[in-house]
Amino acid sequence: MKNYILLFCCASILLACSKPAETVTEPVVEATPMPTEFADLKYMEIGKQGIASLSSGDVDGWMSAFADNAVYVWSSGDSLVGKQAITDYWKDRRTNVIDSLTFINDIWLPIKVNEPQKSVVARGVWLLCWYQVSTKYKNGKKIGMWIHTDLHFNENDKIDRAIQYLDRAPINAALAKK
Repeated sequence: MKNYILLFCCASILLACSKPAETVTEPVVEATPMPTEFADLKYMEIGKQGIASLSSGDVDGWMSAFADNAVYVWSSGDSLVGKQAITDYWKDRRTNVIDSLTFINDIWLPIKVNEPQKSVVARGVWLLCWYQVSTKYKNGKKIGMWIHTDLHFNENDKIDRAIQYLDRAPINAALAKK
């Protein structure tokens, strides 16, 4: 019995004096950013405020989100260059052509492009938007359609590029002079 007690005491002393096991830490590896990732939701709010302003006829409120050197491009190939040209176009449109403009069923996707997949896509924050638009023109005609818009933001969180994809045929038909 003495031998067991002695063996137990020796084992306890050896365990108490032994070094604690060293912990192995993995080296810190910097994460490589994904080619694209979700962007801050503040861009979605900028987009929503913009279409609310445009819908109410407040073109200046809508244009406050645009950079001075902004470019507005339609899928038809037409474009406007510069904030003033875009403002003049939309003020004329909302004053002389469009009676009311309503956006519904909107979908928003703010993304950050870290590594463009194609050379034509700019790095930075893009806001992809889809919505149904109901338009009543000054001539009394009405149309409804889906529109897709891509907005690119510069380093100051201002829109420097807007690309709008829409079918101009219903617009042209509604505005045709008889």
